[in-house]
Amino acid sequence: MLSRRLFLLQIILLLTSCDREKAPLRGRLIVGVVSYGEGQRSIEQFTNFSNYLSKRLKTIVQIEPTYNEVKAIEQIERKVWSLVFAPPGLAAIAISQHQYFPLFPLEGVNNLRSVIVVLKDSPLQKLPDLTNQVLILGEVGSATGYYLPIFNLYGITLAEVRFAPTPKTVLEAIANREVAAGALSRAEFDRYRGEFSPTQFRILFSDPHNIPPGLVLAGPTVERNLLSEIHQVMRSASPDLARSAGYLPNAKVPNYDYLIKVVERVRPIAERIQQKPAPLYEQNR
Repeated sequence: MLSRRLFLLQIILLLTSCDREKAPLRGRLIVGVVSYGEGQRSIEQFTNFSNYLSKRLKTIVQIEPTYNEVKAIEQIERKVWSLVFAPPGLAAIAISQHQYFPLFPLEGVNNLRSVIVVLKDSPLQKLPDLTNQVLILGEVGSATGYYLPIFNLYGITLAEVRFAPTPKTVLEAIANREVAAGALSRAEFDRYRGEFSPTQFRILFSDPHNIPPGLVLAGPTVERNLLSEIHQVMRSASPDLARSAGYLPNAKVPNYDYLIKVVERVRPIAERIQQKPAPLYEQNR
């Protein structure tokens, strides 16, 4: 599905390269910037990018930051955002369910993987052992801290699911024995575990799939000629400008098929995850 969309984008760019409008573009582009799981981004960090885009496209560019998935999905469903700088989990939703189109990958950690961690002396040895235990997840919408752990635990019932604002908080809760286990990325685990010495952790489960980086997405209401203009303008941006906005103008869009499958499986049960106990399966099972 994704490869077919990329092929269509190439056709659009080819057809419109000789048919670009000479009249100044009018209207407004609203650029959604989603920061959970990818570090805090601010309007100030995107000032040069928005000014560049506005000047080259001859249109108004408005940056709209948001810090949670609920607001982000609302804006995507309403097709408010012309462009979105989306972390992997949200990008998968926008592509598979709301016809958003991938343009460029975001900068990020390569070969990112999701792990579920316990204390070294924990009696838990495999995922089914988490049945009736308390688990702490990352922020809602995080691929490594939310979607993949739920996907891998599909079918069991937890005593409770808690949520942590940061990966370090996940490890704090485990170290303090407030929860039996927690989910985060392997890169985050390696970064923070040394801060809890002499407490030692153990990886209970490591998902074997690499998570692709986030994406810059174009909304389905962006007109064809404008889509071509946006792609060409962003691709020709200076390295410093692209870096300040956090995208890779010359990199190939990664394959999202597996992550889309994960998100589509998890979303039907996500509404029940805050129950106590928390059943990680669909109601009609």
